[in-house]
Amino acid sequence: MAIWYEVQQDESIEQCLTRMKQDGYIAVARREEPIFQLVDGEPQLLRQKIEFKALATEE
Repeated sequence: MAIWYEVQQDESIEQCLTRMKQDGYIAVARREEPIFQLVDGEPQLLRQKIEFKALATEE
């Protein structure tokens, strides 16, 4: 069964992948989603949400 890992705001992509590996998972897909906030009625990019689809490793 696949689960999704989100890269936290205080970690790098590499740190997220390391966390996945420590939990016994490996990344098989990646998705990104822009997160916006309204500033003076105009959408401004706040950050990029990055997630990895992970499958359990067979060890």
